[in-house]
Amino acid sequence: MGMEYIYAALMLHEVKRKVEAHDLEQVLRAAGAEPDPARVKQLVSALSNVNIDELVSQASVMPAPVVAPAPVEQKEEKREEKKKEEKEEEEAALAGLGALFG
Repeated sequence: MGMEYIYAALMLHEVKRKVEAHDLEQVLRAAGAEPDPARVKQLVSALSNVNIDELVSQASVMPAPVVAPAPVEQKEEKREEKKKEEKEEEEAALAGLGALFG
């Protein structure tokens, strides 16, 4: 199921509206999506016995994934590669200018 269906359901819940097929379809259309009636029906059915507030609160306490910063060596290698590329471009430009005066 597309995330747009979940977002639409959460938006309806946030404004204290019951998540019903008609309202869900209207939100999706307003966002520029063409709702799939089967998906809408499936989501409404799945959410009928769910406490959305509880799910949202559980999701908000989940730990965020830890992303390690790129090692300094990689950053330095990239800088060196960039300098090398710039030097090669400069040499090529100078060689081109030399052909004009040769």
